[in-house]
Amino acid sequence: MGVSDAEKPQKRSLKPGTMLYPLPAVIISCGNAERSNMLTVAWTSTVCTNPPMVAVSVRPERYSYPMILENMELTVNTTTAAMARATDWVGVRSGRDQDKWAATGLTPVPGRKVSCPYVGESPLVLECKVRRVMPLGSHHMMLAEVVNVLADEALFDPQTDTLELERAGLMSYNHGHYYAQGRELGRFGFSVMKKSTAKRIAAGKKSAKAGAGTNGGASAKSRRKTNKKGTI
Repeated sequence: MGVSDAEKPQKRSLKPGTMLYPLPAVIISCGNAERSNMLTVAWTSTVCTNPPMVAVSVRPERYSYPMILENMELTVNTTTAAMARATDWVGVRSGRDQDKWAATGLTPVPGRKVSCPYVGESPLVLECKVRRVMPLGSHHMMLAEVVNVLADEALFDPQTDTLELERAGLMSYNHGHYYAQGRELGRFGFSVMKKSTAKRIAAGKKSAKAGAGTNGGASAKSRRKTNKKGTI
């Protein structure tokens, strides 16, 4: 039976605004070995697969803005619940007044493919080169190509050496609030997945968890040897 008009959720019109939530709460780092800074950004998005590109929107009056344009490089650092206070602090304080690295205790680590440092505590880091800057109004959107990805060793399955990003406990931003990632509801394509495939995947996860108890101590070096595609 269909739902009557009276039973349908009622909608209220709001003024136009940036209400597309949730969004990743990330820390953008920029600069170089001599001078660098961080800022918290929620206006980020994936925009292209080949080449891999992301969009980062920043207000031009931000202290970091000219620093990004100077080198045309930045890093996108994902955050976790453990980083919540530092992430918020980085977003409400200016690098003009103090050293954000020292104030938060976050660790600047030299970039591998870019001149700016990345946040050592971030479980997943995208090193990017800015290819285009688009003035849109209050924010300027920076289209940046991902030239390197850095992932914590703890995010890899000890048996298969596959990246399991759900282990990171990434944090999101939703209408002025920060949230830890919740429970899994499904994986891409689960709505059309065959039952036999779903059972095989579930069995594989159960086996991997059981094996982790006996093989969880395998060294990162030994796991990397099994990775035919190379390391990140």
